[in-house]
Amino acid sequence: MGETSAKKEKEKKKAKEKQDKAQKMKERKASNKKGKSLEEMMVYLDENGNLSSTPPDPKKRIEINADDIPLAVSRPSEPVEIERKGVITYFNGAKGYGFITDSKTKENVFVHINQISQPIKENDTVIFETERTAKGLSAIKVKKI
Repeated sequence: MGETSAKKEKEKKKAKEKQDKAQKMKERKASNKKGKSLEEMMVYLDENGNLSSTPPDPKKRIEINADDIPLAVSRPSEPVEIERKGVITYFNGAKGYGFITDSKTKENVFVHINQISQPIKENDTVIFETERTAKGLSAIKVKKI
């Protein structure tokens, strides 16, 4: 049997689409931006931390000694006051806790009955040390003055 004209037209259309697709692929390859030179791909960081396409001015370069960069938290050079002085602002003996207001910083510090060496009540002046807990500062070694 012979081919029909509709079948021939369909084959011609497919061949034309295939040829167009190949042509578009060639055009894309020709105008492709990939494969740039290294200089075209480079981006520089200027002295203000901004990205730039031009290299930084070597006159503005600052040399940094790696030994001068601290890698850990530095400790304060002045001695930290260990004993603090404060006033009991609230204390509940039945529940076994209260709060001390530091005389210098006016900061409230939690105190538990296990850290008290002698019986105390509200408005008593005390000397205490602090320790950092998961919930904040806590008074330890509390002594009534």
